[in-house]
This record gives sequence, C-alpha cells and structure tokens, in this order.
Amino acid sequence: MLSVLLFVGCDNEPKVEAVKTDKKVDTVRAIILKSSPVEKQTTLPGELLPYERVEIHAKVTGYIRQLKVDIGSVVKQGQVIATIDAPEIQSRVREAKGKAQAAHSRYLASKDTYDRILTASKTEGVISANELQKAKSQMEADLADYNAAVSSESSLRETGDYLLIKAPYSGVITERNINNGAYVGAQNEKPIVVIEDQTKLRLRVAVPEALTGAQLKTERIKFSVKSNPNQFYEAQLIRKAGSIDPNTRTEVWEFEVNNNDKALKAGAFADVKLNVTRSQSSFAVPASVIATTLEKKFVIKINNGLTQWVDVSQGLNLGDKIEIFGKLNESDTLVLKANEELKPDTKVVPKFE
Repeated sequence: MLSVLLFVGCDNEPKVEAVKTDKKVDTVRAIILKSSPVEKQTTLPGELLPYERVEIHAKVTGYIRQLKVDIGSVVKQGQVIATIDAPEIQSRVREAKGKAQAAHSRYLASKDTYDRILTASKTEGVISANELQKAKSQMEADLADYNAAVSSESSLRETGDYLLIKAPYSGVITERNINNGAYVGAQNEKPIVVIEDQTKLRLRVAVPEALTGAQLKTERIKFSVKSNPNQFYEAQLIRKAGSIDPNTRTEVWEFEVNNNDKALKAGAFADVKLNVTRSQSSFAVPASVIATTLEKKFVIKINNGLTQWVDVSQGLNLGDKIEIFGKLNESDTLVLKANEELKPDTKVVPKFE
C-alpha cells in the first residue's frame, strides 16, 4: 500500500511549461532620403595652347638666301620671313615668259592675216571660202597656243612666288631651325620656323567621366598658372570634345583666354577651378550609407520594418556627402551605417538622426 501511495503522489506533481519569448528586434540608426540641388567645386589641371600654330616648310628646293626673323620676332600677316635662292626656277620662269610673248606675237600675226582675208572676202570672187577657213583655223590655233603659254607662265610664276616665304597670319616666332645658306625643301625635314598666334589662347582641360554629365554653373571660369599662382585669370567655355577618351576616361573641354597683354605663355600648365552642378536635384548621402562589396555598391532601405538591399551607383563626391543613383524615392528610409552583416528581410526599428 505504501508503494502504491508514493507512486500516485509523484504522478500528481504540477508540470512546468517552457515560456516562449519573442526574438529581440534591433534598433538601427537611419536617415530620411531627400533630394537637393547638387553643386561641386573642383580643381583640375589644364594646359594653355596657342590659338593657332603653324610650322613653316619650304615648298620648293633651294638654299636660304636670307632669314629675316628669329625666335621672339613679332610678324604681321603677309610679312616676308625668308627668301629662297633657286636659280633653276627663276630661269624656267623667264623661259616661260619668253614663250608666252612669242605665242602672243604669232597670234597677233595670224589674227591680222585673218582680218585682212575676211575683209577681202566680202568682195565676191576675190577670196575662196577654203582660204578664209584656213586663215581662221590658223588664228584659233595660235590663240590656243598663246593661252597655254600664259597658263604655263602663270604656273611657274606661282612656283617662283614660293621663293618668298610669308607669314600666314600675325603672330610670334617661337622656333627657328635653320640658318642662312641652309638647303631646304627635302622631305621630313624640320620646319624653317614655327609661328604661333598668342593673342588668344586655348585652355584645354581633361574632365573625368564622372563630371561630364554635369554642367558648369557659369561658363566663365577662373584659373592660375605656376609662374604666378596668386594671380587668377578668366576663361570662357567654347567647346567640348563630345566623346570620352578610352585611355584616360576623360572628355576634353576647351576654354578661350584673351591674352592681348601677353601675360600668359602658351605651353604653361594651369590649375582650373570648375563649379559644376546638375540640371535637376538628386540624392546626396553620407558615405557610411553606401556599402561596398567586390560585386556591387548598395544601400539598405527599411520598408515596413524590413531591410532591403538596393543597388546604387556613385555620382559626384561632394566631400561630406556622395551623390547616388538607383531605384530610390524621396522620403525613403535608409540605414545610416550599411554593412553586409545586415541581411535583407531583417526586422529592424529605425532610429532617426
């Protein structure tokens, strides 16, 4: 009986049930996404180039009789800068001139003969039609010979004009490679002189691809040069290359600089200040909002209390913030410090900054 009572007593002890508790929900710092105008000031290297530059070569072979300029010489358009001595060309010009004069004399003689025969033919029976036609044909042949001789003389005279080397435009001589008496006119030789127009300069800037989608806040920009870093000069945007260089991933923007006072030198490097802006507002966020892996960049969006990874691409670096593009909307909630450990579909509570 005692054994039975003990068994029954043990079987009636109250059972303890396990208490189920909900998993703790993490609180994360977050921000509200807002769009705003994007503006960035950056400094890029540039290069000053002459507005026009030409290498002067001899068009005919010969010897330099006189070189009238040297480096630093200021020349005007059409000014003779060198003369070439080529006796054979001058001889051919004189020969062609003589042939043209002889052809002209023959033409005048045949024309006079034709005029006389034509006058006589008006009297019936004096001149036959065949004789009149023969005189006319001779006059036309002499006229053709004369025209050909004049054309040949003109061509040789133009060649003779190449013996005088003239400046194609006003500028300054920046390079000289020959001396008086030097032989010129050979292929692949250095230019006699180089002329540059430096009254205006071209300022070329290689703009990184990330900035090419933006536009300048104003097309007039400021720049400085190494020779006078405290002095700022102005330039006007004139043209863009319109394509990205595949080697440097940049687009060339060209500015025009007024240099009438010759304060700037062609070939100098410049520090160019650009104020770029977007035509429309965009999203700019702190750098910590963007998570980066080997495969992609993303932000973590909080939607109805659950996390969601959204792929983004970076735009302008604004210093304290970075411009981003992706499937995002105004007033979206983003995690302030994104990382790979915060997986998608994780339940979180945003705590706003």
